[in-house]
Amino acid sequence: MIVTRFAPSPTGLLHVGNIRTALHAWLLARKHGGRFMLRIDDTDAERSREEYVDAIRADLSWLGLEPDGEERQSARLAIYEDAFARLREAGRVYRCYETAQELDLKRKVLLGRGLPPIYDRAGLSLTEADHARLAADGAVPHWRFLLDHAETIEWIDGVRGPQHFDPAQLSDPVIRRANGSWLYMLPSAIDDAEMAVTDVLRGEDHVSNTAVQIQMFTALFAAGFGATRTLPRFAHTALLVGTEGKLSKRLGSLSAGALREAGIEPAALVALLARLGTSLPVEPIADRARLIDTFDLATFGRAPARFDEAELARINHALVHQLPFAEVAGRLPHGMDERGWLAIRPNLEKVEDAADWWAIVTGPVDPAPFDAEDRPYLAEATRLLKWSDDPWHTLTGALRDATGRKGKALILPLRRALTGKDHGPDMAQLLPLIGESEARVRLSRAAAGD
Repeated sequence: MIVTRFAPSPTGLLHVGNIRTALHAWLLARKHGGRFMLRIDDTDAERSREEYVDAIRADLSWLGLEPDGEERQSARLAIYEDAFARLREAGRVYRCYETAQELDLKRKVLLGRGLPPIYDRAGLSLTEADHARLAADGAVPHWRFLLDHAETIEWIDGVRGPQHFDPAQLSDPVIRRANGSWLYMLPSAIDDAEMAVTDVLRGEDHVSNTAVQIQMFTALFAAGFGATRTLPRFAHTALLVGTEGKLSKRLGSLSAGALREAGIEPAALVALLARLGTSLPVEPIADRARLIDTFDLATFGRAPARFDEAELARINHALVHQLPFAEVAGRLPHGMDERGWLAIRPNLEKVEDAADWWAIVTGPVDPAPFDAEDRPYLAEATRLLKWSDDPWHTLTGALRDATGRKGKALILPLRRALTGKDHGPDMAQLLPLIGESEARVRLSRAAAGD
């Protein structure tokens, strides 16, 4: 069974980049009848916040990306201790004592010599006597994972194709701090192995992490750890960029909550992010089944994916015009029924704008004063107003015959008198909502210049 996961850290709100990663994992799982798991990576106790955990769940629910299960790293610490003990016994982790300042100095020296800033493995040369002396001096070690320089790292990436890394060109990663807390790399690999994750989809900024984690997987498997002892498949998508053509700092501020407050429909965000960066056209597709059926890693390109807020607004506008009444009824102003929604929907950019148009239906309206030529015309409209199944066309037909007016001269004064605006929903649908008595009052007031 296909098992994918979305593993956010609850140190902030989800933004469009996070959402895109979650969506890809959800689409792949749904396409193959698999499972989509939410894993809260909350090992960073100082920065993790429960309100962000709640927000992540709420945002996924709003987007319709309901997980099939949830795990929290803070509840899995015993699993990490077990795996760590196995790796220690196998000689795949080792103790180091350099401070951040010392490591920074080493990097600067190597860069100054034109060499890659790779950790020199000084910790491996320490004897047990050295460790005892350092401990007596109050030094507490941090731990690194020992990469196997003889084991070339290769995989077929679902987006990037064949990948090759020389482990000798990578630093042994720090996996555990001196205070005993975990960094990202090892717990993530442990979780994927223990949870039998089959496919890991994430951004291309994780490619070198994947190279390191592949050796972590093989070391864990060799130590007898893991549910299936099978490497996941990996796919790294191009990162999002802004419309200015470079990585946009603002993308990080585009949280799901902010987009929701701005009136963006979840279907619009999903439709955009599902196709962004692929060879498939970005369209206002509300049907999730269609997005699932057409999701294919082979369609993803290597070029940066351009996120355009104007394009999101365009898709949102188009999808609002597709929303059925039942889906929006709870968000509409009091008294607005399905007939009102269908009349007003074609003029909306956001569902929340329905309240402004409904206020025109319920009144009062305050049109600009009419000139001496239009006031008699509106008085004639008041006289000729007859209610029927189609009062608007009955009225305009009678006025055309009585006054000879056509086009804008026929329609615009009526629209202004009845709605206070020069444009808006189809008057044939709007006038029955206003009602005969209120329509007569509005026409009469406009004719009188009140």
